[in-house]
Amino acid sequence: MIEAKDIDFYYGSFHALKHINMRIAAQSVTALIGPSGCGKSTFLRLFNRMNDLIPEARLTGKCLVGGEDIYGAHVQVDDLRRRIGMVFQRPNPFPKSIFENVAYGLRVNGMGDRRFIADRVEESLRAAALWEEVKDKLKKSALALSGGQQQRLCIARALAVQPTVLLMDEPASALDPISTMKIEDLIFHLRSTYTIVIVTHNMQQASRVSDHTGFFMLGELVEYSETRKMFTNPEKTETQNYITGRFG
Repeated sequence: MIEAKDIDFYYGSFHALKHINMRIAAQSVTALIGPSGCGKSTFLRLFNRMNDLIPEARLTGKCLVGGEDIYGAHVQVDDLRRRIGMVFQRPNPFPKSIFENVAYGLRVNGMGDRRFIADRVEESLRAAALWEEVKDKLKKSALALSGGQQQRLCIARALAVQPTVLLMDEPASALDPISTMKIEDLIFHLRSTYTIVIVTHNMQQASRVSDHTGFFMLGELVEYSETRKMFTNPEKTETQNYITGRFG
């Protein structure tokens, strides 16, 4: 589903990612772990071209999604970002109603059918395990929700436009343990429909929610394997030292 081929990425003269090769299977969860500043979030943002917004950023190699080079000249970035949703570290609901937050992407993409929009909003809120909590207050401000609810709302907003890939950059790092558990349960249930890539500092979280894990250090992909194997029998000494807490 997703493939990085010979990826090198630079912020100006800084070599942030070094010769990364990775294949991510469809309808699975892949966790990216590693110490702060190791390149995992930079790598994640390549796949919906968020790094395009950074001056002097430069990429070599290929990023393929469904076999398509997403940095090809013919690619429409707005359409790409519809197909590849993004959930950020901190919840970022719009200062609109709960309903309009979820409907936003549909309206931006030209959808005007009120019944279709209402159905998609409900389906997305159900998929994000939020419908039962908000169904009677859809017209109220999204900013009145708790942090955990706001994050699930942002996930619903991403799901509304029916992406194939969902990128998550530390989606639970700003949340309390109960909200974190709900996000992890949600990831577990979404894995059968979406290809999910999650950046996390939480090793236990990576082991709980992911099928495969990639360990990054100093801009390099040190090891990439099935999660169970990585956490029980890693191949590299650096990986063993990181997951056992000896550094990072």
